Amino acid sequence: MYKKVTILLAAMIAAPMALAEETSIQAATLDQLLKMVEEGRVVNRREIERREREFINNKAQQQREVERARRMQAEEEARSERLEAEFETNERQIAALEAQLSERLGSLRELFGVLQQVSGDTQGVISNSIISAEFPGREEWLSEFAQSMGRSSRLASIEEIEQLWATLQKQMTESGKISRFTAQVIGVDGETKQQEVVRVGAFNLVSGGEYVSFDVENDVVSELPRQPAARFVSSAASLEQAQSGFTPVALDPTRGQLLALQVQVPTLEERIQQGGTPGYVIIFLGIIAVLLAIYKFITLSVIGTKVNRQIGNATADNSNPLGRVLGVYHENKSVDPETLQLKLDEAILKEQPAINSWIPFIRIISMVAPLLGLLGTVIGMIVTFQAITLFGTGDPKTMAGGISQALITTVLGLCVAIPTVLLHAIVNSRAQGIMHILTEQSAGLIAEQAENAN
Repeated sequence: MYKKVTILLAAMIAAPMALAEETSIQAATLDQLLKMVEEGRVVNRREIERREREFINNKAQQQREVERARRMQAEEEARSERLEAEFETNERQIAALEAQLSERLGSLRELFGVLQQVSGDTQGVISNSIISAEFPGREEWLSEFAQSMGRSSRLASIEEIEQLWATLQKQMTESGKISRFTAQVIGVDGETKQQEVVRVGAFNLVSGGEYVSFDVENDVVSELPRQPAARFVSSAASLEQAQSGFTPVALDPTRGQLLALQVQVPTLEERIQQGGTPGYVIIFLGIIAVLLAIYKFITLSVIGTKVNRQIGNATADNSNPLGRVLGVYHENKSVDPETLQLKLDEAILKEQPAINSWIPFIRIISMVAPLLGLLGTVIGMIVTFQAITLFGTGDPKTMAGGISQALITTVLGLCVAIPTVLLHAIVNSRAQGIMHILTEQSAGLIAEQAENAN
C-alpha cells in the first residue's frame, strides 16, 4: 500500500512536469492546447501502469527474501538454544569434576604448592650462586619445573621430585667443598682465556693467584678490575698452590659484597691524591724533615764518637769540637782564669752553630705540618659547601671529594708532625749532649787553671 501511494505521488509530480514540457511549445489555438493535454494524460497513465507492474513484481521477490530471512533466524535461534543448553551441561560437569579432583587430591594439594615454592626458591639460590660457574644450566630445569607447577593441575612425578631433591642436596654438598675446574675467564682487557679456577665453597673464586668474580647474568667468570689488599691476595695465592692440609684464606660470606667493598677501598696513593696540593706539600716537608733528622743524627753520632775519644786524650785534635776547644786552652794557658773562661766560651759558641744546624728547621716543620693539615681541612670544607650549594644534600657522593680532602690533609699533617717532633727531640738531645760535654770540659779546664794559679 505504501508503495502504491509513492507511485501515485510520483505520477502526479511527473504529469505537471510533462505538461510543462509540452506547453513550452507555444500552442497556437485552444484546440491544439487541449489535444496536447490529452496526449500527455495518456502518456502519464501508461508510465504509471508500467511502474505499478514493476513494483508488484519486486514486491513478490522481496517477500520471498523476507521469508527466507525469517527461516534462517528461526534456525539460528534454535541452534543458540541448543548451544546454551550444552554450555550449561558442560559447566555442571566441570564443577563436578573439579569437586571430585579436589576431594581426591586432599593433602596432596599442599605438596603441590610446596613443590612450586621450593622450586622457585631453589632457582633463585642457584642462579645467584658461584657454584653455577662449575655446574651451569641447573637453573633452566628448575625454571621449567616451577612454571609447569604454576600453570598445570598435574602433580609432579616421583622422578621430578627426586631430581629437585638431588639438586638441593648437590647445592648443599658443593657449598662445603673446595673444587678445581677449568673455565673461560674474561680478563680486564676483555680477552677471554681458558684457565683453572679454584672454588671455595659458595664464597669465593680464585684463579691465577687472584680473586675473580662470577657474573650471574651473563654466566661468565671475569677478573676483578682491581684486587683487594695484599694480605687477601697472598692468602688466595697460597690456597691455589696448596694440594693438601689447611691453608688460611679470606672468605666472603656475603657472596661478593664484602669483596666488592674491599676492591673499592682506596690505596695509599689514592688517599694521598685525595689530599690535593696541601697533602703533597705536607708529604714533601715530612720527607725533608726525615732526611735532615737522619743526616743530623749521623753527623752528631760521628761528632759524639770523636768527642768521647778526645776526652781520654790530652793532645788536642782539631777534627772534633772538643779538640778545638782544647787547642784554645793550650794556646791561652798563660792568661788569667777569667780571660781563659771568656776564650773557651767563645770557642764553644763557635762550635754551637755547626752542632745545632738544621735542628730548628726540623722543629719548624713539626709545627707547620699540622697547620698545613688544618689549611687542607678548611679548603676541603669549602669545596664541600660549594658542592652542597650547587647540587644540594641529596647525593652524598657530591660532597665526598671535599670531605676526603679535609680528613686526609688532617691525617697527613698529624702523621708528619708526630714523628717529626720525636725526631727533633732525639737529634736535639744528641746535640745538647755534645754541648754539655764541651761546657763540662771547659769548666774543668778553667777550674784546673784556677788551681794552678793559686
